[in-house]
Amino acid sequence: MASLGWLPHRKRSATARSVLAGEAAAEAARKTSLAPGVAEAAPEAAKAEPEFPVVGDVRAAAFFDLDNTVMQGAALFHFGRGLYKREFFSKRELARFAWQQTWFRLAGVEDPAHMEDARDSALSIVRGHHVSELMEMGEEIYDEYMADRIWPGTRALAQAHLDAGQKVWLVTAAPVEAATIIARRLGLTGALGTVAESVDGVYTGRLVGEPLHGPAKAEAVRALALAEYLDLTRCAAYSDSHNDIPMLSIVGYPYAINPDTKLKRHAREHDWRLRDYRTARKAAKVGIPAAAGVGALAGGAAAAAALHRRRR
Repeated sequence: MASLGWLPHRKRSATARSVLAGEAAAEAARKTSLAPGVAEAAPEAAKAEPEFPVVGDVRAAAFFDLDNTVMQGAALFHFGRGLYKREFFSKRELARFAWQQTWFRLAGVEDPAHMEDARDSALSIVRGHHVSELMEMGEEIYDEYMADRIWPGTRALAQAHLDAGQKVWLVTAAPVEAATIIARRLGLTGALGTVAESVDGVYTGRLVGEPLHGPAKAEAVRALALAEYLDLTRCAAYSDSHNDIPMLSIVGYPYAINPDTKLKRHAREHDWRLRDYRTARKAAKVGIPAAAGVGALAGGAAAAAALHRRRR
């Protein structure tokens, strides 16, 4: 792990392991980020809100949670399915992944205990394997299990930020290697994810800090914003989970996307923007003109068509 000398020391309310996880994720994201302008342009309809994002505001950026915000289900589970197909682990371990995914889909929320269980499963599976090996497989796994699970509406929102000249980052508890692949395939700038320790390119089975979850996500966003000279009051963040309230609370434009019950209640209490892409009904909105929701849904359909053409 390279030195984190570019990050100044400061006192924070999060735990020391959350800070370490956040800073490690920010450093990894900066190393793997794409140059601006690499994404395929989306149709004009994707720009749902003419006043936001502000075109040309280089001190603004957008941060998107991954599971159930950008992608249906848990990226870690989809990644695990692909590894099982390649005989990385047993049917018993696959059943464990399947239970974790079933619980996640039925509950619709992230539970720290289940996330820790999934983390331990994943770490035991990759221990001793080369980082490059998993990155290569990850590209194939994305096409097999993830590409068709991207929410078109959320994808359109991300494209609107890119079209405005802003950087867009995924922020997820999933491994940074998997998150980086997903970000690149979507044309995003990069990804903040959980950093697994490796020595000489081989996974040790340990983490750097803790999973990028809850307060650790906020720490990662703060660290990246500082390094990228961003003004968080001009940035946006998007998530489905109440666990991400710390991250949503530090930006000027928080969005609740496909929100769980606790996040929906919190968003309404704080006049945050809400959107729900889980059904065909018009997106729920707080403080957004009606035309904005309709535009985002239209843009989402157009973005889905563009993504389908790109994959062919």
